[in-house]
Amino acid sequence: MELKNVKIEVINEPQVISENFTKQEFVVLYEENPQYPQFIKLELVNKSVGRIDEYRPGDYVDVTFDIKGKKYIDKKTEETKYFTSLQAWRVNKAVGTDESYGGINFNEPPSFE
Repeated sequence: MELKNVKIEVINEPQVISENFTKQEFVVLYEENPQYPQFIKLELVNKSVGRIDEYRPGDYVDVTFDIKGKKYIDKKTEETKYFTSLQAWRVNKAVGTDESYGGINFNEPPSFE
């Protein structure tokens, strides 16, 4: 799946969860309908950690990701829980936001204020 031309809101530091698992979370602002903005948290895992390091909050990017789901059964209580994550594996600068064009975002209407 892909989110195009989304604004980076937050970039967190990488977290070492275990010897075999590291993740880095970040949040993007998705405004398909500006009246109802959506803040979407994604994560980069293991080899993908750091792919967002060249960007800063406020930058516009395209993010390619997979939806991952896990089922967990607590051995003590036998309670079943489900977890969903959005695992990004590619982050690229959004098309039309190149600094050589003065930072103009060609995917949004111009502001005359």
